[in-house]
Amino acid sequence: MEQKKIDRINQLARKAKTPEGLTPEELDEQRALRQEYIAVVRANLTAQLDNTYIQYPDGTRKKLRRQR
Repeated sequence: MEQKKIDRINQLARKAKTPEGLTPEELDEQRALRQEYIAVVRANLTAQLDNTYIQYPDGTRKKLRRQR
């Protein structure tokens, strides 16, 4: 995700805390940006876990399995 979008998420979060709050358009934008951010974080975590191995005390390594 671009730093520009992350900065916009933070800007909207700060504005939401002010007395004026967010307009309906800004709320929609905030929701969309947050969903995109969460999707990117999940994809990164999934990629990291797909390349994770567990090493046992006897030295053997086993790839982490995905549970559904």
